[in-house]
Amino acid sequence: MTLKFKFNLDDRILFLGSDNQETYFSITQRGRIVWEILATTAYGKRKHAEIGVERLLEEEIYKAAYALHDGTFEKPKQPIRPEKLNDRQILYEYWARWGKWFKYQPLDHIREYFGEKVGIYFAWLGFYTAWLLPASVIGVIVFLYGVFTMTSNVPANEICNSGETFKMCPICPENIGCPYWYISDVCIYVKISYLFDHPGTVLYAVFTSFWAVTFLEYWKRKNASLAHHWDVLDFEEEEERPRPEYVVKAPTYEKNPITGVKEPYFPERARLPRIISGFAAITIMITIVIVFIIAVIMYRVLVSIPLFQSKTLRGKASLIASMSSAVVNLILIMSLSKVYEKLAFKMTQWEMHRTQTEFDDQLTFKVFIFQFVNFYSSIFYIAFFKGRFVGYPGHYNSFFGLRSEECNNGGCLVELAQQLAVIMIGKQIINNAQEIIVPKLKTFIHHMKIKMNKNAIKTRWEEDYNLIESQGLFDEYLEMVLQFGFITIFVAAFPLAPLFALLNNWVEIRLDAQKYVCETRRPVADRAQDIGVWFSILDGMAQLAVISNAFLIAFTSEFLPRLLYQFQYDSNLDGFTDFSLAVSPNGTMNQTCRYRDFRDKEGHYTLFYWHLLAIRLGFVIVFEHVVFGICRLIDFMNDSSDAGEDLEDDDDDNVIDVEMARGLDEEDEDLEKISVKIDSAIKKSEKS
Repeated sequence: MTLKFKFNLDDRILFLGSDNQETYFSITQRGRIVWEILATTAYGKRKHAEIGVERLLEEEIYKAAYALHDGTFEKPKQPIRPEKLNDRQILYEYWARWGKWFKYQPLDHIREYFGEKVGIYFAWLGFYTAWLLPASVIGVIVFLYGVFTMTSNVPANEICNSGETFKMCPICPENIGCPYWYISDVCIYVKISYLFDHPGTVLYAVFTSFWAVTFLEYWKRKNASLAHHWDVLDFEEEEERPRPEYVVKAPTYEKNPITGVKEPYFPERARLPRIISGFAAITIMITIVIVFIIAVIMYRVLVSIPLFQSKTLRGKASLIASMSSAVVNLILIMSLSKVYEKLAFKMTQWEMHRTQTEFDDQLTFKVFIFQFVNFYSSIFYIAFFKGRFVGYPGHYNSFFGLRSEECNNGGCLVELAQQLAVIMIGKQIINNAQEIIVPKLKTFIHHMKIKMNKNAIKTRWEEDYNLIESQGLFDEYLEMVLQFGFITIFVAAFPLAPLFALLNNWVEIRLDAQKYVCETRRPVADRAQDIGVWFSILDGMAQLAVISNAFLIAFTSEFLPRLLYQFQYDSNLDGFTDFSLAVSPNGTMNQTCRYRDFRDKEGHYTLFYWHLLAIRLGFVIVFEHVVFGICRLIDFMNDSSDAGEDLEDDDDDNVIDVEMARGLDEEDEDLEKISVKIDSAIKKSEKS
């Protein structure tokens, strides 16, 4: 049973601690109360919506409005007892310092100082980082298994020992000088590819699919526990006020159907063209991303040609071309990312959303959709499209005058691992460098603008004004959600991804902690009961990861072709290299050569190819059904457990209700007895 009270000053004696005005409200509650007063106080005519400090900030009448920090974060030079430290010093001393990277986060202290919204973020980040530990350990074991069993890889040994046995067809037209080459030239590349394409990676992909779903289920339980502990389990956002920018630019006034109060109103018909323009902007930017991907593909093809022409670099040609193109792709991705974030913010502002929640949801949708395409499209191309439309000698497919890219004899999975490693690790390094350098640069520029006397004694508000404004949690969540996609959607290609994510997050927690404690102004302590729309995005990515890993194993990995060959021909994979190389059809090339495909001498697919295709499709169906089925079972078991706990709580509430009812009945009986005695006494007095 939940009892809710609307606070009234006359009822303050009903609340514990009401006799002490200093501790009656917490510091975060005081901050919210003050902000609510500032945000709802009229400074002009209400009919013109001249209300609140937010509009004054929007019109630049005030420079800033912020809650004050509890003094300096630096510990006094003279010895001081820990209990004498202020809250900010406690957070810095026991949480934000780099030396505390191995300590648990003081979530209650974070919540008491910054509010539930920031507390929930750090709770989620810490929980996610802790869950990365088992995934990292198993990923390293899978990778080491590939290292230790590399020498026993029969197909790789056959390629390395083949000498001039298998003459391969040129990777580009003969008339432009592309030479024939021998498969033994790419021995190193084939050996490296085994590190990311062996039976262990299949098992790891299955494990990660379960890990992602289980992580989200246990986070829901942890979230509910925190929400109950922090008393936000039944938190509901009150009717939100219109955004200051909406108020300023709204052309008319209409009565709010909920509050009945007239407020600024922007007609839906006037907003529709703006919203359509926002979607058009997304489409244009996504088209630009696709154009850049095509440019990177053309770059990779053009760079590969001279590298293959050089006998010295031929063995490393694919490695050099793929790594250099991945670096170029990373630079384009990060550049487009910054441009689009600013564009999305401006477009969302122009769409005139009434409340801050509506604004945040639309901004999240726009930015995430674009960033998903921006970061993952090149990886999806290598995983599922590269090498699928090559053709065969005499019938090669061309795009923009260049022959379609084909996978090396080591397969596309190793190139996918390279692309994933460069983009994921490069993004983490750039983001962490930005989080270290950008706040200091912003602080320097801010100090140059305000030109305060460094030697003068400053008040607390002046000290805090020297700090930069807090930018909120949007970028922090976006960075972690994209990282979650890297370590789940494509983990079959790069089992070390969770390890690099774990190392990054250990740094990320301290960087974010230092930013909030030392470098930014104290934000208004907003309340929240969960991570909001980000959980739905994470859940969708976990579902996508199951499908993606199923197709990666079935169509990109060499696992199923080798498994079928072992079943039909040779359990030791002897002769697999020769079997997997087709012979060029007669009259199509100047010399007879080999190419990677399951075709006969006329260029038609062999029976093995069709058997393999059926097995691949069957594997995808079985993999998805098994993983989704077990995940639903885990979800059902957790829901049943939660339902059982709720039932116990309801039983306890019913017992309390019955006891309260009995108590009320007893009180009623006592009151009736007292009333009878009073009536009899009154009658006696009247008679006397």
